Amino acid sequence: MLDGFKLRYYPFRLLVYIIVLNTIGVLVISSATGGDKGMVAKQIFGVVLGLVLVVLISLIHYRKLMELMWIVYGICIILLLAVLLFGYEPEGAGAVRWIKVPVIGQLQPSEIVKIGMILFIAAFLGKHQEDIDRISFLLVFAVVAAIPCILILKEPDLSTTIVVFVMIISMLFISGISYKWVLGSLAFLIPSAVIFIFLLQSNTVPFLRGYQANRILGWIYPDKYADINVQQDNSIMAISSGQLMGKGLNNNTFASVKNGNFLSQEQTDFIFAVIGEELGFIGSMVVIALFALIVVECFHLASKAKDLEGKLVCVGFAALVGFQSFTNISVATGLFPNTGLPLPFISYGVSSLLSLFLGVGLVASVAVRQGKN
Repeated sequence: MLDGFKLRYYPFRLLVYIIVLNTIGVLVISSATGGDKGMVAKQIFGVVLGLVLVVLISLIHYRKLMELMWIVYGICIILLLAVLLFGYEPEGAGAVRWIKVPVIGQLQPSEIVKIGMILFIAAFLGKHQEDIDRISFLLVFAVVAAIPCILILKEPDLSTTIVVFVMIISMLFISGISYKWVLGSLAFLIPSAVIFIFLLQSNTVPFLRGYQANRILGWIYPDKYADINVQQDNSIMAISSGQLMGKGLNNNTFASVKNGNFLSQEQTDFIFAVIGEELGFIGSMVVIALFALIVVECFHLASKAKDLEGKLVCVGFAALVGFQSFTNISVATGLFPNTGLPLPFISYGVSSLLSLFLGVGLVASVAVRQGKN
């Protein structure tokens, strides 16, 4: 179990950044929920259990885990199928993305699948690194990568589908694929984007539901779809009202956007609006800087990894945290269309927390085995 384990390489800096984000998250969740002790206790429990998982997973050699790549992939598919067959919609969630499990209660499988796919894609690309530029391999890779993405999209969960897609593409790029494929993909995507916008206006995009299309149109044409942007407009108002120093946690000011119930899902999808209002510009920049440090640290650990599989694990997790945090903050500030994604390590949700800590455990397993055995 401890093959190649070197304690001096343990990623303590990464853990410090994450624990600081967790602390901010617990404080802001308490403020956003009016001091709901149940939610705060669950979040703290998730953090503690998550840190235990990090330690346990880091003790196991990541290559041993990758030997189970097809089992992991199968579990991911089964979990996603379970959502389609037995999933339910919690009150106010707006989508069927959860299943009920003993002890934990509700579980969002797509969060677990993100980490499962990091492990699977890293193992799959590492096993076939000599074939990465072959069209036959890329077709097989596209199929195995597309299946979980399609199942997540069916829930429907477009935002998580995009996150998983970006994560997989980032790992494929780092694996050493030829720039001919990269440039060819860009040449295809640019005209495809133009066609997508044209089809969007006529509501004929096959994989988008009506409300999803309207959210994108509301972002492109805000004057024509003013009602769709109410959540984001209120979020921007909350962030701007915090000014430099913020109004303070748990404030009871009459002018508070949060206290006026103008924000929805303020403990999850729009928690950055609460951060902006209560911690101000300085607090918001601290949070953004911590996410940047996590991404940089993961890239640094990737550069120290002794093999391609380890490098891909670190890059995959960096892409997940970096893109998801960027998307959440962009939605809260109006830079992206409205979509539901938690802010990593901060938003309320035990499923999201534990899945992220599983990813941290994988990164730690790579980090403590860097260099020669």
